[in-house]
Amino acid sequence: MDELTLDEALEDLVSAEDFLDYFGIEYDTPVVHVNRLHILQRFHNYLGKETLPEAEDARRAVYVANLQRAYQDFVRSDALTEKVFKVFHMHEPQTKFVPLSSITVNKAGA
Repeated sequence: MDELTLDEALEDLVSAEDFLDYFGIEYDTPVVHVNRLHILQRFHNYLGKETLPEAEDARRAVYVANLQRAYQDFVRSDALTEKVFKVFHMHEPQTKFVPLSSITVNKAGA
């Protein structure tokens, strides 16, 4: 049986545990259980900031480094602090500017 390429292997990975196992990253199961979606989203965000090399070995190294970094973010912190998803930003104080010229008065019956 032929070994899968990196791209082929990535197509079969579905959970944070799958990714961590595939890339040989040791992890604490309770940390991953609570933060699996956050870890994968952070991993995705980190990869989005990278220029991925063409060579498979170099690309694999970038994936390993960024997945390790994403996992460690949640070892040292938590989902509420890291605020990976938009929902965590919804209740933060919002600053809106409304120019005085846009304020109108509606008179009842007018």
